[in-house]
Amino acid sequence: MSRRQKVEGRRSRVESPIARRSSLVPRPSLLAPSLAAKFRRVRLFLCDVDGILTNASVVMGGGTEYKVFNVQDGLGLRLLQRCGIQVGWVSARPSIATQQRADDLKIEFLHQSSSSKVAAVEEILRQARASWAQLCYMGDDIVDLGVLKRAGAAVTVANAIPEAKALADYVTSAEGGHGAVREVVTLILRAQGHWERLVAEYSA
Repeated sequence: MSRRQKVEGRRSRVESPIARRSSLVPRPSLLAPSLAAKFRRVRLFLCDVDGILTNASVVMGGGTEYKVFNVQDGLGLRLLQRCGIQVGWVSARPSIATQQRADDLKIEFLHQSSSSKVAAVEEILRQARASWAQLCYMGDDIVDLGVLKRAGAAVTVANAIPEAKALADYVTSAEGGHGAVREVVTLILRAQGHWERLVAEYSA
């Protein structure tokens, strides 16, 4: 074998960055049947903000607060909405930056209060006319445990606290703020048969 052939062989075995990112999201056929069924039932997607939609960092100065949100997460949430799945955020920490991003993405439900997250989610479920079994919830910290325990599909991130991971049906490969929400959104859309249609539509 020539040196050129060896080099080309090595290149063919190297995945592109896009392929590597895609491989982080398992297809429904690779998920346990019980987990795939949970994702198929989802009609409402709720998540925490700090540590899920962001990397939990907050930049403050001059009376202004800044947060960094992942654009791919945002598009994923819009895709859920397009497919008839309602979306909401439940945060224990009020923030103008969170409100601005929620308005930007047209999030249907936004709860920002230090009060019980379980009570907040119960009220959102009532408004959304959904049940706990139809809820997918993403949370990463101690304030999320009550909701994770009750949600039909409980999800947490790679850098969550151990107690959240113990309650989760699925732990993302990505850390919070780095595409973890998009990872779960893709699983839901694939499980419900929407993903292929969306890919075909955007590929036209």
